Amino acid sequence: MPKIGVQMMMLKDKVDQTGPYEVLRRLTDSGFTAVEVSQIAMTAENVAEMRRAKDKLGTDFGALSAGLGAGPNDSLVTDFDKIVDDARTLGASRLRIGMMPFSAMASHEALRDFCRQAQEVSTRLADEGLTLYYHNHHVEFAKVGGTTLLDVIRAEAPDMRLEIDVHWVQRGGKDPVRTLEKYAGLVDLVHLKDYRIGAMDPSAFGALERGDFAAFMQAFTGVVEFGEVGEGNLEWTEIIDQALASGAQYLLIEQDQQYGRDPYDCLKTSRENLVALGYEHLF
Repeated sequence: MPKIGVQMMMLKDKVDQTGPYEVLRRLTDSGFTAVEVSQIAMTAENVAEMRRAKDKLGTDFGALSAGLGAGPNDSLVTDFDKIVDDARTLGASRLRIGMMPFSAMASHEALRDFCRQAQEVSTRLADEGLTLYYHNHHVEFAKVGGTTLLDVIRAEAPDMRLEIDVHWVQRGGKDPVRTLEKYAGLVDLVHLKDYRIGAMDPSAFGALERGDFAAFMQAFTGVVEFGEVGEGNLEWTEIIDQALASGAQYLLIEQDQQYGRDPYDCLKTSRENLVALGYEHLF
């Protein structure tokens, strides 16, 4: 049965403070049993604490994270065997790449090099019983020759499936519902993240009074925020229903920035809003 869970990236500071077991215990007490792990140091100690949470709390590790080069997660180039061992230890069958390397954004050929590498790794992981996913941001909806970069990735790395982040779809100028429908059957993982229009900083109006129109316009165009689910502009009933229809198994709440709020409080708000919409059965 599909589950709504938490992307642990938004709790990485809490993990640093208390360790992963305490974070997972608090999530369990708050009604979350499924997680995706990203930007958490996969040290032997942390992995052991996560395994303890799996055994004692019933934590379901929907996916772990990896990269193809330098970054905040272990690399499938240099840490392949360790990543496979960690996945087996935690009972995770899915690995996800959170973003293409920055170098892959430099040219179309560099993107194709990334895709070729991702396809090779996907094949190796499949031999280990693991599936690789690619998580989108907004840049993947840029077009080259009339084709989006996301569709280039799909064509060049056909064995790598997708993790659709609906906030970044919206920021990339696409409709989340239609995007989930387009990639039906490929999106076992979906990120639930709202798209909120924040208030303009009062300093922008001071800049306008000083005649600094460029500073005012920077504030004017920079008001998009990462919102708690249900606190922004996305149509969540339509999005979640289509995600489920498209085959999503894990719908993971994520909020890249919390703007001074405690992330546990942000997750509580998101959960309450989703329960109010009728999705309590997915927790």
